[in-house]
Amino acid sequence: MITEAEFTQSSDTALEELNRSMDSIADDHEVEILYQSGVLSLEIEEPAYSKIIVSPNSSARQIWISAQSTSFKLDWAPDQDSFVFSETGEPLDVLLGRLIGEELGLGPIHL
Repeated sequence: MITEAEFTQSSDTALEELNRSMDSIADDHEVEILYQSGVLSLEIEEPAYSKIIVSPNSSARQIWISAQSTSFKLDWAPDQDSFVFSETGEPLDVLLGRLIGEELGLGPIHL
C-alpha cells in the first residue's frame, strides 16, 4: 500500500495537473471550476445543472469523484503512475473526462 506521504504527494500532483487541464473546458463550455484546499469542483450549467467533486481521501488513500449521484473511488496504481478506477480500469484523467463529457452531453473529453 502507498504510504501517507506518497499518497499526499501523488494526489496533490494529480489534482493540480487536472486543474491546469480544465482551462479549455471552462473556456469552451459553461463550466465553473474551483480548485481550493486540494479539492477540485466543477459546476456545469448546461444542458442541465450538475456538479462534480474530485477530492483526496487520505484515510483510504484514494481519490474520490462524486458525480452522477455516484462515488467513484480510485486507487493508486504504481504500474500506471496514476489513480485508477478499478471497475473500469480508467485512470483519473480518462474517467473525469468521460464524466464531464457525459454531463455536457458530449463524448469523452481528453484532459
